[in-house]
Amino acid sequence: MAKIISASIDLTKIDKSKIIDGKKGKYYNLDIAVNDDKDQYGNDVSISTSLTKEERTSKVKRTYLGNGKIVWTNESTTAPTTTVTPTSGSPSPQDDGLPF
Repeated sequence: MAKIISASIDLTKIDKSKIIDGKKGKYYNLDIAVNDDKDQYGNDVSISTSLTKEERTSKVKRTYLGNGKIVWTNESTTAPTTTVTPTSGSPSPQDDGLPF
């Protein structure tokens, strides 16, 4: 499954202490989340600064850097269909005993 995402980030929010000097350049670790639903502007991608394991354990607040949207994908947009036929004595899909 291939996707192209168009996004932008707010460079003023980058924590310069998290820039990593590598052998071939400077790097900044990001987390990119693709959401199932779009927001009011059509964005379905959010970008934030990656947290270390220690930061996640300490419940450090994630820095939100920007957002974007999927602009192209090669995957099918049709959901697979399944049919459930209840047999006598078994609960129906609508009455599975769960509160939701």
